[in-house]
Amino acid sequence: MQANSPLIRVLTAWLLALLLAVAVGALTIFLVNSRVFGPEQQIRHYFEALKDGSGEEALGILNAPAPKANPSMLDGPALRSAAASIDNLEVGDPEASGGNRVIVPVTYTVDNVEANSSYILENTGTRWLFFDTWTFVAAPLPTMQLSVINQNTATLNGTTVAMPEGQNSFAVFYPGKYESHYTSEYFAAPAQSTVVATRQDKDRIALATRATDKLRDDVGQQVKKFLDECALQKVLQPAGCPFAFDTENRIVGNIKWNITEYPEIVIEPNDGNWIMRPLSGTALLTTTQQDLFTGQIIPLTIESHFSFTARLDVTDSNITVTPVVEY
Repeated sequence: MQANSPLIRVLTAWLLALLLAVAVGALTIFLVNSRVFGPEQQIRHYFEALKDGSGEEALGILNAPAPKANPSMLDGPALRSAAASIDNLEVGDPEASGGNRVIVPVTYTVDNVEANSSYILENTGTRWLFFDTWTFVAAPLPTMQLSVINQNTATLNGTTVAMPEGQNSFAVFYPGKYESHYTSEYFAAPAQSTVVATRQDKDRIALATRATDKLRDDVGQQVKKFLDECALQKVLQPAGCPFAFDTENRIVGNIKWNITEYPEIVIEPNDGNWIMRPLSGTALLTTTQQDLFTGQIIPLTIESHFSFTARLDVTDSNITVTPVVEY
């Protein structure tokens, strides 16, 4: 058979087409394997689950055992909140890590600040003969510590969480932004946040609870009422009050007390309670006295600088201020 016969040409064309089809098929398998079944795709699925607030799916993808910690941040709105600030996700090329494992670097921004994480995945076989299967190497989730002064609850990523004795530990996914605050009528702690980027992170948020203006105003009103009632007593030594006046002369005029400076209210935490700093102020006494030696009638105006302490008891619905006057 001659080399240029029609049959040879047909066979050659078929052979070339077959080789091209095999090459295209191999390339297609390679591209599908790397782009659809590669370790990078597992990373993307994981981040999608975080954004959706699907904690069960994210936990399954990450193949992570949950630590013995509060799980409030692992699902729903709290998880969506943790992932909401993550933008500009870029999954890097896998880097060999020995055996069938690779490390996949990930960069992203949190509130426009660049951050990065990395994940270890392992090739666990193939699917449908051609496509690799990749699984995250099992590792515990990180935990985040939260504390709040003198309170047994706090708000973490929009969720009210229990804070027994002002402390708690929360299991969290990474990466994620976690923000906490405490707000009530009488006490508040400004928001504090942290970004958990790796499972090795040991993040902590400490809320510094302080008295609100409402509490200081309400306490100040009670202190003012106490002092004003003391000032109504038309005697030199009002009973149970922090100010008084002693004289050897005879008082012959009306006695009048007037509070000219009320105490500044400062409320601070102390050993699980709330205490008030010592209170100080000034009272003005006006009256008329008679000198016992000369008989002269003399107007008397004198300032009495006073100080005292007070016990403070605060509940959600009631404030009690108990003055403590030492003689």
